[in-house]
Amino acid sequence: MKNETTIFGIRAIIEAITSGKTIDKVFVQKGLRSELFQELEHLMRSEGINSSYVPIEKLNRLSKGGNHQGAVANISPIAFHNIDDLVLNVTESGKTPLFLLLDQLSDVRNFGAIVRTAECTGVSGIIIQKKGGAPINGDTIKTSAGAIFKIPICKVDHIKDAVFYMQSSGIKVVAATEKADDYIYDISLIEPCAIVMGSEGKGINPSVLKVVDNKAKLPILGNIASLNVSVACGAFLYETVRQRS
Repeated sequence: MKNETTIFGIRAIIEAITSGKTIDKVFVQKGLRSELFQELEHLMRSEGINSSYVPIEKLNRLSKGGNHQGAVANISPIAFHNIDDLVLNVTESGKTPLFLLLDQLSDVRNFGAIVRTAECTGVSGIIIQKKGGAPINGDTIKTSAGAIFKIPICKVDHIKDAVFYMQSSGIKVVAATEKADDYIYDISLIEPCAIVMGSEGKGINPSVLKVVDNKAKLPILGNIASLNVSVACGAFLYETVRQRS
């Protein structure tokens, strides 16, 4: 059984994966050991599908009391793009590339708000990590005001992989972090670039910060030490628009 974005039951999820549905994430009951579950687990590993082991109470909530058999999956409302094809198409289009890399952003409303701003500022594509990030669900769609259907989104194993790929394609990578010495206004964003935004709690992974080309911050004049990530992302993107105008 399923609704627009959720499917539950181990066999139903296996059939959805094998039929080519884009699965965003699978929630699995802790301690399952059946043969059918092992088949699902093998399939998730081979397809690189994000999964999480959770208590049965969460599955009961997600399935709204349906017979979930220990597994509930979120079906992505969008098809994800291949990063190789996206970068190649953008670089060959004649437009100056502007990519957005989101390092394990976990809040769906922040994600939706960022997607909306990205679409408004001409971002070429958004790259997210397969595991640990916010799911693309009804809340994401609503908060993005439908922009989620208008901007290409890619998934990679690790954001650092995307950083290296951007750099090898001649695209400068700029990390938004309060640990920077430079303000965003001191960094040139006129050339092809990709902006990295971190998660709400931890920011950008230190291993990612080590390999970016530039780090930049926004001035904070009040007593609160940081901005909401979607607000900060908007400031970075509109500074890019200002420089390129």
